[in-house]
Order: sequence, then structure tokens, then C-alpha cells
Amino acid sequence: MDQAEACVVMVTAANKEEAERLAIATLEARLAACVQIQAIASHYWWDGKITSDSEQLLLFKTLPAKFAALRDLIISLHSYETPEIIQLPVTAGADSYLAWIRREVGAE
Repeated sequence: MDQAEACVVMVTAANKEEAERLAIATLEARLAACVQIQAIASHYWWDGKITSDSEQLLLFKTLPAKFAALRDLIISLHSYETPEIIQLPVTAGADSYLAWIRREVGAE
């Protein structure tokens, strides 16, 4: 697989229900092959002060070509005014796993 042919998209959500709703919607749209969800504690600047919240971190396994559609779907469904949506390139991985990502998002 060539450099950055796959990617991981990081998104945070307010709670487990929202995270699961985002995961299912993106999987049904074939914009991700896999979505992992885990509980996290976030500490960040918001409205001029440091804020702390319990959130859910979603890791979407997909392709760079699917990022714009994935981002737009997440924004349309997300409860946050400014949701975290960050694309990270996958520069290497197990060939069979990377091929599976391509198959599941309809790139093969």
C-alpha cells in the first residue's frame, strides 16, 4: 500500500449513545471499515478557560478519498458546535488489513 492510502479519523463525542450513532451511520454509508469507541477524559481550552469533560473517542478506519464525505456526515449528525475531526495518515500496516479497509469502503 502506498503512503497515506489509508487513514484513521479521530472524533470525540459527548456520550456513548452519540458515539454509537455516529459509528453506525458512517458504517452504513460505507465511509469507514471499522470504528472503535473508547471512554476518555478530555482537558481543553473553551470560551477562554480550561475545561474538563468525559467523552467518547471514535477511531474511524478509512481511506483519504472518503474523508470529505465522512467529515460532512459527522458534522451533520454531531451535537458539538465545533466537533474534533482529525485525519491521521496510515503509512504502513498489515497488507491484509489494509486490503480489508479498501474492500469495506468500496475501493476494490
